[in-house]
Amino acid sequence: MAESAVKFLLDKLAPLFENELQLLRGVREEILYLRGELERMTAFLRVADAYEESDAELKVWVKQLRDIAHESEDVLDEFTLLQAHDHGEGLYGSIHKLSCCIKNTKARYRIASELRAINSRIKKISEVHKRLHHKFNMAEQGSSSKSAGYLLEDHRGDALLLEKTDIVGIDEPIKQMVGRLVNGGCGREVVSVAGMGGMGKTTLAKQVYDAAEVKKHFKLCAWITFTQSFKLAELLKDIVQQLHQAIRSPVPQEINSMNTNQLKTIIKDFLQKRRYLIVLDDVWHLYGWDALKYALPNNIYGSRVILTTRNADIASTTSTESGGEVYTLEPLPPVESWELLCKKTFQGNSCPPHLEKICNYVLRKCEGLPLAIVAISGVLAAKDKRRIDEWEMVGHSLGAEIEGNDKLQDLKKVLSLSFNDLPYYLKSCFLYLSIFPEDHLIKHMRLIRLWMAEGFIEEKQGKTLEEVAEDYLNELLNRSMIQAAETTADGRVTKFRIHDLFREIITSKTRSQNFATIAKEQNVTLPAKIRRLSIHNTLQYVQTNRCASQLRSLFMFTVAEKPSLQRLFPAGFALLNVLDLQSTPLNVFPVEVVNLYFLKYLSLRDTRVKTIPRFIGKLQNLETLDLKHSRVTELPVEILKLQHLRYLLVYRYEFVPYEDFHSTYGFKVLAKIGALKSLQKLCFIEVNQGGSALLRELGKLVQLRRLGIVKMRKKDGKALSSSIEKLSKLYALSITSVEEDEIIDLQHLCSPPLLLQHLYLRGRLEALPHWIPSLHSLVKLYLKWSRLRDDPLAFLQYLPNLVHLELCQVFEGDTLCFGAGGFKKLKHLCLDKSDELRCIEMEVGTMPCIENLIIRRCKSLEKVPSGIEHLIKLKLLKFFDMPEKLIKTLLPHQHGNDYWKVAHVPEVYVTYLREFGWEVFSLEGLSETQISSQPSSVMKSIGTGWK
Repeated sequence: MAESAVKFLLDKLAPLFENELQLLRGVREEILYLRGELERMTAFLRVADAYEESDAELKVWVKQLRDIAHESEDVLDEFTLLQAHDHGEGLYGSIHKLSCCIKNTKARYRIASELRAINSRIKKISEVHKRLHHKFNMAEQGSSSKSAGYLLEDHRGDALLLEKTDIVGIDEPIKQMVGRLVNGGCGREVVSVAGMGGMGKTTLAKQVYDAAEVKKHFKLCAWITFTQSFKLAELLKDIVQQLHQAIRSPVPQEINSMNTNQLKTIIKDFLQKRRYLIVLDDVWHLYGWDALKYALPNNIYGSRVILTTRNADIASTTSTESGGEVYTLEPLPPVESWELLCKKTFQGNSCPPHLEKICNYVLRKCEGLPLAIVAISGVLAAKDKRRIDEWEMVGHSLGAEIEGNDKLQDLKKVLSLSFNDLPYYLKSCFLYLSIFPEDHLIKHMRLIRLWMAEGFIEEKQGKTLEEVAEDYLNELLNRSMIQAAETTADGRVTKFRIHDLFREIITSKTRSQNFATIAKEQNVTLPAKIRRLSIHNTLQYVQTNRCASQLRSLFMFTVAEKPSLQRLFPAGFALLNVLDLQSTPLNVFPVEVVNLYFLKYLSLRDTRVKTIPRFIGKLQNLETLDLKHSRVTELPVEILKLQHLRYLLVYRYEFVPYEDFHSTYGFKVLAKIGALKSLQKLCFIEVNQGGSALLRELGKLVQLRRLGIVKMRKKDGKALSSSIEKLSKLYALSITSVEEDEIIDLQHLCSPPLLLQHLYLRGRLEALPHWIPSLHSLVKLYLKWSRLRDDPLAFLQYLPNLVHLELCQVFEGDTLCFGAGGFKKLKHLCLDKSDELRCIEMEVGTMPCIENLIIRRCKSLEKVPSGIEHLIKLKLLKFFDMPEKLIKTLLPHQHGNDYWKVAHVPEVYVTYLREFGWEVFSLEGLSETQISSQPSSVMKSIGTGWK
């Protein structure tokens, strides 16, 4: 983690040598020395970060260097702040400038003195570094095996010794994998097992490896265990030895003097005409597979490789290139988790009734992770079953138990291995997740914006910061460090979560490294220096009474009291980068924000703030202004000074009863909005008063990726079309007309953005825009109030990547036809409020991937869509507010003739509207049928919101 802090500081130092060096004077030499020393030590930090847990002296050295990096960053930012004063104009400005010069001279001397003190400490740290040099050399020499020290001392071997009676929940995966190994194709196939650490990958692979049917089928077998960084020659020698032992043949003595290429040749020749099974256990990186794969011949004898990994990307890559298969291990379900806990805690006996509550709580924390259940069961088994207080202590202080209980050290090491293997740029990103409360679902774009504001995202040529951040998120997801909580139909993960036990690990690290402070308990004692503060639940007991000069980020979650920043930090927090007051009971814009020159992220989402003051223009570094679901409806003209602003979110949704949709309210946009050249997302702007001139301004925002427009008028369509053609990076576009009957005229648009993936059009359309069928990147299309006379499906069905389609009041005809071969990737379809629609035809071969089908408020539709029985992948079917006649055709006891058409669908929801109220039918005989008992007009609308 020191590597991240030092790298961040070095990046901050660079601009100081490019701009206004004459202002530095005596400070310049100190900064030059500081940079030189830090650069010299950076090369060693990656190894030091990895080994600090196993060496106390090294840990102290890393901490000291990290502290110096943070203090240096603060001093440099104070210096930058001195140069950033806005002195004003005229006589007052001149007097103020003279006053600042005097103050700045004193401050410069103070800063130079502070830097000299820091450099004095750097010299001492450098001396310690020389004394520790032999340890660095040892670490570098041993990094290929890491056989000594903290990183490798996990007990994976224990999984190889487990009896089948000690295992639960993997009988079906064992059966499937054995079948795949024995009955698969004739080529060499890789069968990968993926999952987070402690999920049981090695256990499953070993049970399959030892299965009698597998042993009979494969006469040549070898089991190879990887480490995070391995010696290839040693692995190859191990394979040679195991293969020769399998056929009781002497191992060639000369292998000890062979290089890796010679060893690979021996293995390949040995296996070329034999059927073999090789297990590669715990492969950490793709180069581990790449180093071995050419030694394992792709022969025609049905050979197999089992590969276990924590990285989903490795599993997918290795299996895909060989035509194999990936088995992703899921957490144990509640019943099997309980069985495992009772087996390990009570030796197979049932749990005493008075301990059931605490045992269930422990299982919720374990979240189906087998290693965690086994490890914590071992702790509980040693407790007195009569002392419920001892059991509750374990359950409610798992973090402390993981840190201090020897019986949980294996669990800690397995989870910590995944963290230690992260590259330095991901460690800060992962630790950052500790600021969110337990069980909090973390929104994808919120996290990306926060990472950017914190400076965690490194620039890469050819990519935006957002794209690099997406790569970071995907890497954490592939490494099983985070889990997808909510996913759209097109596969985008919109919300993430972190396993509770991973949370305990990183919370401990953030505390020990002073990365962040979590204030969620009564009478919490805050450290003397705080860099990030996350307050959960209450402000009542948070008493800082300390200098917050180092505070960089402040968050508040589920805080009921009105936040008073002045009370919390009477001395101020001038270096703040992030201020997140989302969902706090705030009525007025906090005036303390005015002097936050470094502020990059400001969220007042879900507050009652109504107005934004003019001094917002002083926040020259602001990148995100999030006012979603606040009461702000217009912005001061000073907002145009914020040239770094990337995200401007000023809108709210309000649910409309009995119409079942959300009405979107935006803000009155400024006439010169085109001045904000850095904007990536602008939502939602009201354009009914600005006219064509305002819409032409949008064409200047060439970095825009998301654009939301409300109150659109027909006469401004040409101007909007002209601007959209200039927005080549546009990813999502939402347009809502000023009235339901107002026409949205986009026929003038000739060259739509090729990258457009999400399109929302709410308003009358004289015809389907001619350019929509050319949007080959389009994955989601939402049309409402279109009232088209021609069937739009004929124009939409060949969009190659469309996976989500919603049509509400779109078609005024009586028949919709889904043609054969159309909508090849569509997964979600909603047809709503087509009053004239009488018949839906689905030809064989249409929508082969459809999973969710919702048909609602089509009052003339009296039959189930013909051909619906061909939608074999359909998982969810909803008929809402439908005619009684249609519903009765689905009921077995009503002798309906359409019941068989939907019998294959796992979930079916049905409601219909009678003249005097709602009635619900039970579709008996359907598997897991779900019946809705409420009118759909009070149900949440489906899939129309924006992040």
